[in-house]
Amino acid sequence: MGSEELMASQQVVESGNLSDFIGAWHEHKFFGGNRIRQFEQDVCELFDVKHAVSVNSWTSGLIAMIAALGLEPGDEIITSPWTMSATAMSILHNNCIPVFADINPRTYNIDPQRVRKLINSKTKAVLAVDIFGLSADMAALRALCDEFGLFLLSDSAQAPGAKVGSQYAGTLADIGGFSFNYHKHIHCGEGGVIVTNDKQLATRCKLIRNHAESVVADLGLENQPCMVGYNFRMTEIDAAIACEQLPKLEPAVLEKQHQADILFSILEGAPGLTLPAVPETFAHAYYIFGIQLDCSHSPDAREQLVRQLGPEFPMVVAYQNIHRLPIFLKKRVYRQSGLPWSLSANNHIYGKGTCPNAEVLFDQTFVGIPLCQYQLTDKDVEFIGRRLRSEWETIYGTI
Repeated sequence: MGSEELMASQQVVESGNLSDFIGAWHEHKFFGGNRIRQFEQDVCELFDVKHAVSVNSWTSGLIAMIAALGLEPGDEIITSPWTMSATAMSILHNNCIPVFADINPRTYNIDPQRVRKLINSKTKAVLAVDIFGLSADMAALRALCDEFGLFLLSDSAQAPGAKVGSQYAGTLADIGGFSFNYHKHIHCGEGGVIVTNDKQLATRCKLIRNHAESVVADLGLENQPCMVGYNFRMTEIDAAIACEQLPKLEPAVLEKQHQADILFSILEGAPGLTLPAVPETFAHAYYIFGIQLDCSHSPDAREQLVRQLGPEFPMVVAYQNIHRLPIFLKKRVYRQSGLPWSLSANNHIYGKGTCPNAEVLFDQTFVGIPLCQYQLTDKDVEFIGRRLRSEWETIYGTI
């Protein structure tokens, strides 16, 4: 945050116009104020997409983009178990069933071969997650979705600025987007943005963002799928700050890549450590620098490491296994929109044993260095790398 954000937000406050949305049809105000439109235009230009839809959080963005697909209760969406809970909850929110495909343990992203095995007649979409700042294998997932006639979605909350070749992560799906909450590469406190090249999906997202049901008739969209609308609207202040943050994305990503290089230079060759894998042509944004520990001979090796280093610097220990959350382990029937359905209706099994790669990482082997959540200097990163290597070599040498 700098003087640019301060001045931009001050101008909005002085204007007295903190939000210019109205939840009824208006040629201009239904789509938000000047700052909202400027932000969305800037996003389109930066990420080279045709449409951008700002939202008040990326969770809202996930809910809206799934709702825009026009799916039916009980339809299935395949996604990753190794992500933030909002990814799966946005599927439930739309009365659809999350189906979890295990991850590639080297990239931490969803494994396309595991996805293939889970596709059936009820499958309607694949929701990939670009976890820790690395794009999923979107080429393989695109081929699968084209083969089976599925939508491909991208949750790139942690990967703004990541690339595959010259294309940005988040733009490689039918629809995707980014988070702008406070511990991402750039932020406006809370917020997010949906990106797509599909005009119809963009229009539906804009409707869902702003009480869709109140304007469908005014727009002559009676043939559209029924859409439950929400107030997912970003404020003018958030948008003004986000506009000033966008030019800072590339420098922020370059800084994280530089800090990751420091960690690589210190940690490479350390016994029992597996460092992030970055496929050829992929550019990692390093939201988190993920590390796997060889705990095969000592199940409590990670706990020893965390016990020693936890008080000295921030670490991510494990990462949530979504398929093992209580909501998926208890049988219950959901009654939303007047339609009863059950998570267990399609005989999908959740819980331990269904995604073994993700489970081993969660239970025993994964630690991560959060490079985005704190303003770390190169000196901080060097300290973290040296201490981690030194402490791990001591522990590993006694196994």
